[in-house]
Formats: sequence, structure tokens, C-alpha cells
Amino acid sequence: MRVLAIESSCDETAVAIFDGGRDRLLAHRVHSQTDVHADYGGVVPELAARDHMRRLPGLTRTTLADAGLDLDAIDAVAYTAGPGLAGALMTGAAFAKGLAASRGLPALGVNHLEGHILAPLLGEDPPSFPFLALLVSGGHSQLIEVREVGDYRLLGESIDDAIGEAFDKSAKLMGLGYPGGAALSRLAEQGDPGAVAFTRPMVNRPGLDLSFSGLKTAVANAIAAGCAFEDVAASFERTVIDTLEIKLKRALEQTGLNRLVVAGGVAANRPLRRRLAGMMDERGGVVHFPAIELCTDNAAMIALAGYRRLVAGERDPAPGFRVRARWPLADLRVPGCPAAAAVS
Repeated sequence: MRVLAIESSCDETAVAIFDGGRDRLLAHRVHSQTDVHADYGGVVPELAARDHMRRLPGLTRTTLADAGLDLDAIDAVAYTAGPGLAGALMTGAAFAKGLAASRGLPALGVNHLEGHILAPLLGEDPPSFPFLALLVSGGHSQLIEVREVGDYRLLGESIDDAIGEAFDKSAKLMGLGYPGGAALSRLAEQGDPGAVAFTRPMVNRPGLDLSFSGLKTAVANAIAAGCAFEDVAASFERTVIDTLEIKLKRALEQTGLNRLVVAGGVAANRPLRRRLAGMMDERGGVVHFPAIELCTDNAAMIALAGYRRLVAGERDPAPGFRVRARWPLADLRVPGCPAAAAVS
């Protein structure tokens, strides 16, 4: 089965084609809307939806050409049905469902978070189940026990700002522009990570929940006190990584797992990768990351997640679709299970 997938949950427009018979990604393209939103310091939902509408037809044609295929070679269409920005999701879903209907193909709405968790399965050394997943992005910070595809147990999450959000907001305080997370990390390379003594949030409390809004406030206070931006950035980044390491060790001990998957946009952070690789090596375990280009929002992960569910017989009702701005992983089930969540 060849699956064409559409991702439009926020500010990246993406198309990908996955060939299940060959178990490989044939092509994928991502268009970033950074230039569209940069002047506003954040994503403007209406502008995001309009740009998805403009980009999807051409991006689909280009991705098909990259794969050396035409639409007659596609067997099904998958698309992100949530979570995300409602208008952006609607645009991608309407395009995907229209494309599927025009060719008489089955279609299926896919959970964006499940896509991120499964993204490392596209790598050359995919993880085996079960594993502990750390999902860290601009919208989500979650620790999840993953028993198999569709069998997820939430262990802890941020009670306020997601990690990526804290990176971007802290970068904005330093005038680093939007999106600022990557710019903050580059600036941190020039600073002293021990220069500012930030408190590692919630590490002395039981449980696995996270909190980063207070750390963002501490960054603002350090800037107001005249600390050098590069030192603030380096100290902030180290504090985040320290906090995640402490929580991950606790989660690994609690679950008895020794395989870790780190996914989402923040998984591209190289100091985080180095620290967690060292942590797992010391434990005699293994950590898996997606390829850098598959850390941020992309359709490759949607194509894979969609394929796993489509081959198990899941389908959207036809006609019609439903998107969900909020769609917890707890609502999902193992593919093919009679109680499986379906987008209707």
C-alpha cells in the first residue's frame, strides 16, 4: 500500500509518500511558514490556514514527481486530523479528503502526536516496543509509556508551557526573533552554562510532571539584572536538559524500560541529544531520535502512522471528516481494535 499524507497542523505545510510494501519513505517535502509569521512574533492561525491552501496543490505535485509516481499509483490518503490549529487542520483535511474522493481512495485522519512518537521508526535503526517516549515540541511536553502502536500511557506532562514554547518565549525576550528556539541554542554555544543559577523546576517534587513557565520568568529577571544574553541562553538550555534528564531517569526506573525515544521539534537540539545518549549509554540502554529533518512537523510521520492504521482496516467515514484541535493520545487504540478511535 502506498500512502500519500498531508500535514497542516500549524505552520508547516508538508506532503509525503510512504510505500508499505517496501517499508520505506519514497518522498517528502516540507514548506515552512516562518516568513509568513515572523513579523507577528508567533503563528497567526488565519494566515497559516491561507498559506496551507496556497501551497498544498503544488507541494503535492512536487512530492509525487520526487517519488516518480502519479496519483494512479497511490492507494490511500492520510492527513493530520489533530491536535493543532482548527483552521489549519480543516484546510489540510479538506484537501486530503477531496483528493481521496476524486480518485475513489480510502482516507484516514491521523493523530499528530502519534506521528511524532512513531517518527523514529522511519530510521535505519528503528526502536522495538515497548519504550519510553519523550515528546518535546512547541505545543507538547509529555512522557509516555509506549507498549505498541496505539497503546499509550501518559506518565507526565507540562502543567503550563511546553518546552519548545519556553525556548521561543525566552528567545523573544532576548530579541532573537521568531521562531527563536534554534537561535537561542546557537547563542548558548557562546555562553557559560554555569553563569546563571536557574532553579530546575519541579525536580524535588514526586511524579513526572514538568513546568517551564517559572523558568521563563527567571530568564526575564536575569535579563533585567543585566546578565549577558549568551550566558542566559546557555544557563537556560542546561537547566532544561538537567530537568529532563532527572525526570527521564525517574520514568525509566518507574517503568523498568531501557529504551528511550525522543521526538518533536526540541529533539533536534544537539546538546540534548548528546546528554541523553550519554545517560542511556551509562544505563546500558539505547536512545532513538528521528532524523533532524523529521523532528519538526512533517508528513512522513503522518504517512507511516496512517499506513499502520490503514492496513489494519481503519477508514474515515465517507463522506465527511472531523478535525480535533485537542486529541489526547489516550483516545487512541491499537490499530484494528474494534474500539479504535475513528475521525468522523
